[in-house]
Amino acid sequence: MDEIDRRIIQALRGDGRISNADLAATVGLSASACHRRVRLLEESGIIRGYTALIGGAVDGPGLVVLTQFTLDRQTEDYLNRFEAAVRRCPEVQDCYLMTGTADYLVKLKVSDAADYERLHKDVLSRLPGVARLQSSFAIRTVVAAGRPL
Repeated sequence: MDEIDRRIIQALRGDGRISNADLAATVGLSASACHRRVRLLEESGIIRGYTALIGGAVDGPGLVVLTQFTLDRQTEDYLNRFEAAVRRCPEVQDCYLMTGTADYLVKLKVSDAADYERLHKDVLSRLPGVARLQSSFAIRTVVAAGRPL
C-alpha cells in the first residue's frame, strides 16, 4: 500500500459514494487507474465494504450502552466462545478486544432502561466465560462513526 492508496482510502472514508471520476481527480489518477486500485483494495480485504450511516431519527430513539466485559480466562477457546455469542446478539453494534482491565468493550443499542435490564439478565450475564461486566449509558454522541482519519 502506497501514498495513493492511503489517499483513496481517506477519500472513501469521507464519502463512500464518491464517483470513480471524482475519486480519481481527488487522488490525481486517471479514472481507469483509480478503478483498478479500488478493486485491488477491495480484493485484498483492505476495503471490506461500504456502509450507510443512518441518523438517530430513523435508527430510533433508544439508549447507547457501553459495556466492559472481563472473562474468567483469556484462553483462545474462551475468547472464541465469547465472540461467537456476541456476534449473535442483535443489540451489539460494535465489539472490541481490549488491553487493560477489561477484556472486551461492547457498544449496545437498546430501546430503554427496561430493555437493557432484560438484556443484562437474559443475555449479557449469561455470555460464555463472563466473570464481570460493567455498563455505562451514553448521554449524547459527541463524535459519530464514519469520520475520516
